[in-house]
Amino acid sequence: MNSGKLDILLVEDNQNDMDLALHALRREKLANNIFVARDGEEALDFIFCRGAFTHRSFDRPPKLVLLDLKLPKVDGMEVLKQIKSDDRTKTIPVVIMTSSKEERDLAAGYNLGANSFIQKPVDFEQFRETVKSVGLYWLVVNQPPVVLEECQHLAGTAHGSH
Repeated sequence: MNSGKLDILLVEDNQNDMDLALHALRREKLANNIFVARDGEEALDFIFCRGAFTHRSFDRPPKLVLLDLKLPKVDGMEVLKQIKSDDRTKTIPVVIMTSSKEERDLAAGYNLGANSFIQKPVDFEQFRETVKSVGLYWLVVNQPPVVLEECQHLAGTAHGSH
């Protein structure tokens, strides 16, 4: 595993689900830093380095966003839409974790660019295993895209050679 800090943004307003996810992620030592946002507005402020998070930098975006759909202030679909529609953040993997069984939520999530959609199990052990599996895949197995600046540099080099 790489030695850099792995950051997860957990966007969850349900205290029990939050506690279970944090326990699973910490138990498996999948992330050095886990940030928790309790509503959609706080999540967007964190991701876009505004409000209480103006000290943050786009240089270190979260490696993974675990996003609940039913959130106060700004719902999860709107959070997803804003993340995936901004060039600075669109490559951040977003995994929707929700108790919703609505097929329209599934379709809307994927249409907005969700990378994965997981229905929250009600069983503690199953939920812990699900969070562990999600973390292992997105933080260890998955190969992230090349950083945006590198892409722009490469594109500039390619155009300059013609």
